[in-house]
Amino acid sequence: MDDNRSTDAAAPAPAAELLGETSPVVGRVIGTEDSTPLEFWVGLLPDEVLQLDDVVIVDRVLPGGEIIRISGIVHQVRARHEGTRFDSDVHLVAEGVLPAQVSEAAQVLTTRFEPETFVPPLPGTDARRAMGTSRDQALLFDTMGARLPVGTSRDGCPVFANFEFIDGRRGAHVNISGISGVATKTTYATFLLHAMFNTGVLGTDALNTHVLVFNVKGEDLLHLDRANTLLPDNEHERYRQLGLPVGPFRSVGFWAPPRPGPSGVPDVASRTTDVRSYFWTLEEFCRDSLLPFLFADAEDDRQQYTMVVHNVAHRLQRDAVAVGDGAVRIGDDTVRTFDELCRVVEARVTDDMTMAEWAGRSIGAGTINAFVRRLFGAERHIGRLVRSDITDPAAHRIDPTANQVSVVDLHNLNDRAKRFVVGTTIRRAFDDKERSGQSRPLLFLVLDELNKYAPRTGDSPIKEILLDVAERGRSLGIILIGAQQTASEVERRIVANSAIRVVGRLDPAEADRPEYGFLPPILRRRATILKPGTMIVSQPELPIPLVVQFPFPAWATRAEEVVASVPSPADVFDGLPR
Repeated sequence: MDDNRSTDAAAPAPAAELLGETSPVVGRVIGTEDSTPLEFWVGLLPDEVLQLDDVVIVDRVLPGGEIIRISGIVHQVRARHEGTRFDSDVHLVAEGVLPAQVSEAAQVLTTRFEPETFVPPLPGTDARRAMGTSRDQALLFDTMGARLPVGTSRDGCPVFANFEFIDGRRGAHVNISGISGVATKTTYATFLLHAMFNTGVLGTDALNTHVLVFNVKGEDLLHLDRANTLLPDNEHERYRQLGLPVGPFRSVGFWAPPRPGPSGVPDVASRTTDVRSYFWTLEEFCRDSLLPFLFADAEDDRQQYTMVVHNVAHRLQRDAVAVGDGAVRIGDDTVRTFDELCRVVEARVTDDMTMAEWAGRSIGAGTINAFVRRLFGAERHIGRLVRSDITDPAAHRIDPTANQVSVVDLHNLNDRAKRFVVGTTIRRAFDDKERSGQSRPLLFLVLDELNKYAPRTGDSPIKEILLDVAERGRSLGIILIGAQQTASEVERRIVANSAIRVVGRLDPAEADRPEYGFLPPILRRRATILKPGTMIVSQPELPIPLVVQFPFPAWATRAEEVVASVPSPADVFDGLPR
């Protein structure tokens, strides 16, 4: 027994020599704290410093001569006086009256054993700062088949995620949580897209991969194709470290709702060119049974008139006959506007002769009246989105395949209209992928405010389609990048099916929710003080989430950041812009 202990205790030095270790020694494993296979403490040498998120490696030689490499991440750092008993002793030590020594120690959470023999490091073992190849091995970057840069560590080194857990090969979906305006959720989502399109992880699928982004706040995402004039010069180096180009997205299409009225002009203020308006024709509305998406919030789900909604949707699908330009004829009535459709439906569900066929049998007058009130309440917001009074309606149909990135603006719509646009657009994309029967090329959906569209309680058509995306999207090649302020208010199955989870700045009460159980306690506390541009990334291969910083966006995120456009030679005629 004694011989075995002496052999192990002497192991660290020869282990480092056998492996040719060149990383500097920063301390030794201490013996005053328990050392376990999951965590251990390192006492720092006098002139060395370890900070949070540094990577440390220690070696141990087993009695049979096998070398075990134990790697980990610094999770906590402490400093204290040794040789004192009371808090007031610090003054005596400072005055030189009481002898004491300052001790610094770092707690390390293990990330990897190579080979996988789960033994603790021994007290007295040299601890080294992982650098270069040893750092990549400690963080399992060397095992990743497709490395997607997700940011840099505090020391400026790149941090990667395994893209196979995003694109559906081994897992799918990304979920981002954080306080609105501080956590930079949407900005980080666009950074991931930029990295995805510019690092080669998509391989030959890069040209055919498409992204559908829903812009729910302001007009921030309407300038992704324009360079950011406020990009600091030092950010160029951060992009270089990540192997990414500095510049905007190259292929972007922009869609916005039409302004109220007959013009069909996109309802945007900060961008007047290259934006197309979108709407649905009455023919599509009836044929595709889109009426339930007008009644898609939790309040509607609890009401009895949802039975009327589905009965009416079925009758519209069966009885509406296309008459050209997206208009329909229902019986003797030709319908070209949503207001006209509402009046036709009202007449059918309130007339004694047609009530049973349209509203359903044994449906009371109160339930029917409640349905009619909600229908006409939606007309004010939906009228500009469902219409057949504009020529060439096909030019106003959102096409995610027309550009590499398609931005669908929602910010000028009220919540009911937003739900309608999100639900119908995703369902159309989902149905198209199902009909194709192929998972490639991929379609990414970027949606903020998931708690509005897939709340934890209640059911709705939008929630059902988002659940389908979360649970079956991987096999269909539909990947959801979802974001929300509070993961605790989002349907559990959607969050649980996200292989990559990202956390920005969190509210302290939210950070204590069980939905963030994947974060160790220290990281939960750190999440409440994170600054914009800093995120915590959790991925399946790595047992400990990593804190990363991502570069300032090289693409404009608001009108003030847009570079003044200069006409190209092709756009100039006789010295004047075309």
